[in-house]
Amino acid sequence: MVPVHSPLSPDAAPLLVFDGGCPFCRHFAALSELRGGIPGLRLCDGRRDHALRRDLADRGFPLSRGAIVLEGGRIHHGAAAIEWICARMAPSGPLLALLTPLFADPVRARRLYPLLLGARRLALGLRGLPEDPDRSDVAPDSIVSVSG
Repeated sequence: MVPVHSPLSPDAAPLLVFDGGCPFCRHFAALSELRGGIPGLRLCDGRRDHALRRDLADRGFPLSRGAIVLEGGRIHHGAAAIEWICARMAPSGPLLALLTPLFADPVRARRLYPLLLGARRLALGLRGLPEDPDRSDVAPDSIVSVSG
């Protein structure tokens, strides 16, 4: 059973769990929060939040295979997470205006998501970070709450 105040609770505000080691992931998360217009969206650097990352991996949703959105007791992973966000965004910047129509459609999101994973893999490699955060030493747990 999920604890009442857990990010996995059905009544918890939407939470985007992203890989903070990846500059593309960080930038997308920040844009989603600041300019995406999704009420109450919170951000969590999954590379830093060991407990949440392990809990999600134990449920079959490893961060190494993509971003994760927790909302309404549901877990959206990888392409489904990006599709969930893009389908709800009111893009106010040029990058979001480009990404939103591309990834708001589930079929297109599934087809294009491997390109995002490839960019993430490249960016992490250039930074000397492993693709799987559980293969590295990282800073203490942290969840960043942001107001909508």
